[in-house]
Amino acid sequence: MTSDTLAAVLWDMDGTLIESEPLWIDVEIAMLRRYGLEMSAETHERMIGSGLWEAAEHFRELGVPLSADEIVAEWVESVERGIAETEPQWRPGARELLASLQQAGVPCALVTMSTRSLADAVVAMLPAGTFRAIIAGDEVEHEKPHPDPYLRGAAALGVPIESCLAFEDSPTGLTSAYASGAIAVGVPNMVLLDAAPSHALFSTLVGLDARDVSEHFARLRGESTNTFATNAAEEAAL
Repeated sequence: MTSDTLAAVLWDMDGTLIESEPLWIDVEIAMLRRYGLEMSAETHERMIGSGLWEAAEHFRELGVPLSADEIVAEWVESVERGIAETEPQWRPGARELLASLQQAGVPCALVTMSTRSLADAVVAMLPAGTFRAIIAGDEVEHEKPHPDPYLRGAAALGVPIESCLAFEDSPTGLTSAYASGAIAVGVPNMVLLDAAPSHALFSTLVGLDARDVSEHFARLRGESTNTFATNAAEEAAL
């Protein structure tokens, strides 16, 4: 397998695969209001894509008088109930692309900062074999934006991280994917991604199939390699 051949695709879940961010936001706002607090624009943006325990610690800083574990447990229980009670809202084009990748034999891993129980519930709604591995937020040593989750995703599939493409919808997630060495592709949803580190931004996944993603990967990996070589040469000349 050459360096520009796609070996696997790594997917974020909330906001990238499934439209669950509104459920999280509703739960978070309800908790804050219970203690006389409000969700600021800064907190709202910070919460999207953050690891659950990091986000819970932020809530404790804001004045929520619960332990981080208690905060996370309440959030997860409410979101799991919301997903179970309502028709899942999948991100446009996501399921179709997953089906194409599976048919083409390109393995996928889910790399989410949600808990394993919530990830399992979402994956169970998809055809068997859609994801060959799941990396969840309660199973990693470091949450996003650390690269550890994506490195674990590639390792679980037995492929080099440099041969992976990762889809993300948040600055935190993109930072994690980019730092891991994967080709990091942002698909904006609730927040702008222009300032986040990435190799490309796609406006949507609609219409993409396995061949398209493989071609995008080869182009982006080539551009990334060329940029690295150019920068290294410039630094050596100084």
